[in-house]
Order: sequence, then C-alpha cells, then structure tokens
Amino acid sequence: MTVARGKVILASAPLGSTHKAHHRIRLPGGGKRLQAASYNRPMRPTTPSASASTPSSAASSAALSPISALSPLDGRYAARLGQLRPFMSELGYMHRRVQVEIAWFIALSDAGLAEFKPLSPGARTYLMGLVKNFNEADGQAIKDIEKVTNHDVKAVEYWIKSKFEARPELEKAAEFVHFACTSEDINNTSHALQLKGGRDAVLLPSLDAVITKLREMAHAFAAVPMLSRTHGQTASPTTVGKEIANVVVRLAAAREKIASVKLLGKMNGAVGNYNAHLSAWPEFDWEAFSRNVIEQPEPLGLGLVFQPYSIQIEPHDYMAELFDAVARTNTILIDLSRDIWGYVSLGYFKQRLKAGEIGSSTMPHKVNPIDFENAEGNLGLSNALLRHLSEKLPISRWQRDLTDSTVLRNMGVALGYAVLAYHSMGVGLGKLELNEEALADDLDNAWEVLAEPIQTVMRRYGVSGAYEKLKEVTRGKTVTAEALHGLIRSLEIPESEKERLLAMTPGSYTGKAAELAKRV
Repeated sequence: MTVARGKVILASAPLGSTHKAHHRIRLPGGGKRLQAASYNRPMRPTTPSASASTPSSAASSAALSPISALSPLDGRYAARLGQLRPFMSELGYMHRRVQVEIAWFIALSDAGLAEFKPLSPGARTYLMGLVKNFNEADGQAIKDIEKVTNHDVKAVEYWIKSKFEARPELEKAAEFVHFACTSEDINNTSHALQLKGGRDAVLLPSLDAVITKLREMAHAFAAVPMLSRTHGQTASPTTVGKEIANVVVRLAAAREKIASVKLLGKMNGAVGNYNAHLSAWPEFDWEAFSRNVIEQPEPLGLGLVFQPYSIQIEPHDYMAELFDAVARTNTILIDLSRDIWGYVSLGYFKQRLKAGEIGSSTMPHKVNPIDFENAEGNLGLSNALLRHLSEKLPISRWQRDLTDSTVLRNMGVALGYAVLAYHSMGVGLGKLELNEEALADDLDNAWEVLAEPIQTVMRRYGVSGAYEKLKEVTRGKTVTAEALHGLIRSLEIPESEKERLLAMTPGSYTGKAAELAKRV
C-alpha cells in the first residue's frame, strides 16, 4: 500500500487471485508514504516441529473455510444463513455506510446551497450505481484504506472520493462527502438499515414459514383427541390441533411486535445539536433537512424514522425493543421445542426417516428429535446475545463511550442463531407424522379424566358432595370405564343426563378444542 499526497488511488488485485498485489493510496491532505503487500491466496500449510506446543503460524493464519471458522454460523451452518449475511455481515455494514453517505451527499446537492449546485442526472446515476453495485471487492478496498486510516468510517469516505476521479463535477464537490457528519451519523443509520433488511427480508419470512406450517398442522389435527398433562399428570383431554393452535396465536402476536418496532436514525452531529452544520450555514433548517434524508423512502432517502434527540449516538432504545421482541418469540419456540420433544418421547409423533441418517453410533433403532434439540439450543444462544444487547446498548457514559461499537457487531450473530433455529424448527415439523394409535391408547388408559364432567353434572343437579365423592373414587387409583359407569348409574340425576355421561369417552371429552383449532 502506498500513501502519497493529494487523493485516494486504489489498484488492487481481483479477489481470489493468486499473485501478490500492491495497493497505492493517496489520502486527502497528504500523509506519510508507505507500502505494504497484500496476499489474496490462501497460506500453504507447513508441518510444525515436533516440539511445537501451539498451532503453527501457517495453520493459524490459513484462509477461512467452513471447518476453520471460529463461529459455527460461518462454519458448519454457513449454507443456511446465506440470506442473512448480505445484511448483517461486515460487508453488509460497509454497504449500508456507503448508502448513507451517498444519500446525504445527493440530498446536500438538492438543498439549495449556493456552494453545491444540484448534481447532473449522470452524476446521480453514477453515485446510485456505487450503492447498487457494491461488492466484496469494494469492501476489501475500503478495508485496505482502513489499514492506513485506522478509522473505518473515514475509510468509507476516502473510498467514495476515490470514485470521483476523472469526474470533474464530482471532484469539485468532494468535500461535501461526509459534510458536517460525525461517524455515528453514518453508523447508527447503517445499523438501522442492516436491521431493516435482516428483519424484513430474512427473520420475519423465516418465522412466517414456521407459523404457516404450525397453522396447517392445527387445522389438519383439529379434531384428533389427545390426553392433556398438567404437572406431568393426566388431565382433561384436548386435541392435537388445539395445542398447536395455542402456539400459532402466541407466535402471531409476537411476530407483530417484531414487525411493528420503528427503526430510528439520527444525523445531527457530534453531540446531537447540529453544531457543525450551523457553523457553516446558520440560517439553514438542518433539522428538517436531516429528517427528510432519514425518512424519505429508499433509494434517495433511508426509509427510517427520525430520532430528534440524541447524544453523539442514537440512544438504541428501539434496538432493545426489537431484540426483546425477538427474544420473546424465541422463548415461545423454546417452549414448543420442548413440548414436541416430549410428545415424540410419548410416541404421539413419529419422525419421517431419512435414508442414510444415523440416530446413534451404537443403537441402530434410534430416531432422535435432533431438529427440535438443535432449535432449542440455538434459540438459547440467540436469547443470551439478544438480552445482552438489549441491556447494554441503551447505556452510554455521558455523551458517548465506545462500548456499544464492538457489541453492535454481534447483531448478526444474535439474529443468525434465531434464523438457524427457525430453519431447524421448520425441518423438524416437516418430519413429524401423527401416531393416532398411540394417542388413542393413551386416552383409553385414562378414564379418570371423566371424573371432571361427572362431578360437574352432579353439581348442576345439586348432588351433595359431588367433588368429594369423585375424589374418593378416582384419586390415586386406576379408574376403569366399568367403575365410572357404575357410579353414573347410581346417581340421582335425570336419565337423559345419565345416558349422555355413559356415552362419553376420554376421546370425546374435548370441549370446543376442534372449533378453536380451526379458527386460527
């Protein structure tokens, strides 16, 4: 890398090339001249010495691959998160920064300032193309500049200015790139855009797929009776569909909470007072201008909600609200994962077999509920990060400290584990097959659950001590149909009511469960 005086010049080898490439960069305002070589080919592993107690330098600096990645999100599970990566990766973060800088720059040209005339249609098209066509090579070029500046936002500014070369109209206006902005004006809006894309294009569709599958199951199994268990003990029967419908309703409400969180942005300078802006143009309405850039729909604006009050950073309260909403949704799915795990254990559900799949290294018969176990584990990881984010981000010492910066880089990890879990949940639900025989057998061995309707009818007709009489007959005992029928025939209630109770079975005693299941 060469640093000369005057302007930024980038000359880098294509990504993935196998030769050494030199990058020459001339930074605005001049600077020390230095040169560095960039190697884009993977390091060739060498054999460590027999006495080595730590990984060799070659191994530790080897090119990243699915089996060398530190995070399983970029290793074992990388293929499942391809849709999220363009939004929540560092490349996605840089892309959004370029988008914000360009939107601010174009808006300034339209502000009516005598020193910055409106840009020509050709210049606008070119600038929008920098955003639309931003790619990994562009991201690498920005990272190369950052090696010199040691400042990531300034590197974005210099990269944009480097793209003005041989374009006199843009070169003349270059100092309006990042004009009056503090780094956080760019960062906070970029984070909001990342969350906007990640939420709307990946997280919500992934969650919607789970809700849709559950709704289909609720309708399909609406009338299939199932023995309930409260405190782990047999309880009033329900239907499979109704129990799934309960989750559908909860998830739908939680989903709306995620979708309704307003994503905020601020562009008001170093401490939120437009100090620098007003020093240049004291009579200009910078607050209205900033609001317009933030709230105007993309691509000319950012399509966010204007935050009028801030310190140097946007307060991050909306982020805490969003992350808490996702965490609550994840908690519902943890509950579901454990319940389905239990139903599989009881035999209520079988799992569709996959050719070649092995459930245990020593027990050939096993078909483990691994998708629900994976979902539960990854939902827990997601929640651990989401809760730290929501607790930490709204806190900043005085007008700014930097503790939020490194934490915010983990937003994609937190959401990544959630999306991964939603995928596992969807796969697991797709494998389930209802075992109606097991459900029926379980019900047929639980005639004690009819003690509830019998004593309720007894109460209706004023039979004294109805609850106590049924308790004496059923509590802690094996209850048979014959025993209950004998009790029913002895009751002093209308014959029509006796006949109705005698016709009742555990499988028919499900109340409005089927109707409720079909309603979701």
